Amino acid sequence: MTKDDKDNPAMTPMLTGYKVLDITQFVAGPTCTRIMAELGAEVIKVELAPGGDHARQSGLRARGEENRDCTQSTYFVQHNHSKKSIAVNLKDPRGQELVRKMVPNVDVLVENFAPGAIGRMGLAYDDLKEINPRLVMCSISMAGQDGPLAHQPGFDYMASAYGGISSLIGEPDRSPVQVPIAMGDSATGVAAAMAVGFALLHRERTGEGQYIDCSLLDTYVQMHEDYIPRVGLRGSKAIPPRSGSQHPNGGPTGIYHAGDGQYIQVMIMPYQWPRMVAALDMPELEDDERFATPHARRENREALKDIIETWMAAFPGREAVLEVLNAERVPAAPVLSLDEVIEHPHLLERSTIRTVSDPHIGAFPIPGMPARFSQWEYEKDIAAPLLGEHNESVITELAGLDPNELDRLYEENVLVCDSRARRKATG
Repeated sequence: MTKDDKDNPAMTPMLTGYKVLDITQFVAGPTCTRIMAELGAEVIKVELAPGGDHARQSGLRARGEENRDCTQSTYFVQHNHSKKSIAVNLKDPRGQELVRKMVPNVDVLVENFAPGAIGRMGLAYDDLKEINPRLVMCSISMAGQDGPLAHQPGFDYMASAYGGISSLIGEPDRSPVQVPIAMGDSATGVAAAMAVGFALLHRERTGEGQYIDCSLLDTYVQMHEDYIPRVGLRGSKAIPPRSGSQHPNGGPTGIYHAGDGQYIQVMIMPYQWPRMVAALDMPELEDDERFATPHARRENREALKDIIETWMAAFPGREAVLEVLNAERVPAAPVLSLDEVIEHPHLLERSTIRTVSDPHIGAFPIPGMPARFSQWEYEKDIAAPLLGEHNESVITELAGLDPNELDRLYEENVLVCDSRARRKATG
């Protein structure tokens, strides 16, 4: 964004003027608040002393002796850029009081502790709304704030297991497989950001804040396309078996070996079957009883897979297969590896993959935002804070403490910060 853009009210980030306290770690909570930060909110990340967000201990770290004790990591930067950081000992009553002093001056508080933990710190919504009735507070957890599973410890993968997602993924004759991405964390973070935005819209209309309960399990259950009503009506016999690389309802839909060590994803809706027949140049398939109907193709998907992969093997490589499929407008895509993804021209042009330049780690790619706006563009020059980098500026402004009080809190380890941040703050 250029200076002229920033001076143009139409290009002002949409959440400019809102202040958010982010008491979250890892992925789901930080995703929610990062979205708000990118849209212009002042997001103050309250990190737990002494080490801060556990994400700082994951990912790639800064190298070299000069960075031996640096708190920055690629994991942390990806999920927490565009925020400010204060590092507070929330086990100490004085640290809890610092946060309470800031609450009247913020619009939103997001936390993702285990249910009940934030209340034991004196920061439950019922307490905080007494000092800021306009506060929008969002709690993110594995299974929600109430119900039989509320106090069950867990992360993304536990929610996937409870939500009936894990049981559907894998080969039919083997165990369910472990999905290696934080799909539920990310989706819950996006849902939480949406909910906070709607709650702020409600507040603008009514003047009242409210409490939002978001759970990974609820998000995962919502992801089921149509199996829940089927199973509800027909019972367990409607549960699809694990089908490996083939979709249980596909006709054909699945991942196919292209014959050169590469793979292609194909998805055919019933009305598109003639396109696949034309691409294969096998008109006899139209009259083959095994493939005459969507149900027949679903029941005989393994035989159809063999036919498709035999056809693909005759080509010199993946791109040649895709050229034929695309010519017949068969929905197909290469199954890209991550190194191919981060270099793909489409993703680079749309900033779906973008680069962050961290002064301690260097330049590296991170994901972009999933939504784009006609009247505003995302900031390209983004950075993540060091641990406690904004202790002085934030706490003096929002909690009203003077520098002498801050020094005492540092001495007593109520506040902590990265040594680089302390040097920067003191000049």
